[in-house]
Amino acid sequence: MESLTINLFVKDIDKSIDFYNILGFNITMAVPEEGNPVWVMLNNGNVAIMLQSLDSIGNELPGINCANGGGPLLFYIKMKELQFFYENIKDKVSVVKTPELTFYGAKEFTIKDLDGFYLTFAEDEK
Repeated sequence: MESLTINLFVKDIDKSIDFYNILGFNITMAVPEEGNPVWVMLNNGNVAIMLQSLDSIGNELPGINCANGGGPLLFYIKMKELQFFYENIKDKVSVVKTPELTFYGAKEFTIKDLDGFYLTFAEDEK
């Protein structure tokens, strides 16, 4: 195995792209390349996320049921300059948990995206 990249099925890909842009992610690939995308690859540093419209999956994976939006998933993203990042996005996103120091020595905060997925951002305290 060489890598793992998540592929999130989203209700409105354009709104989801805008949301992840707030977090500093940029599109590195899109299908189709021109016009309205149904799939995109977003990157911020070494972190990659794929977004795919629910409509585009069709009957390829019939077991997928996203009627209620996101699932019980939490993405744990290690980063640097956590407090600066938090201050820049806190008024633009849904903050679930404000920054705090954990018992295992990381400072963390958690947000929720537009489709109900949770993202925890963490920085090891020095």
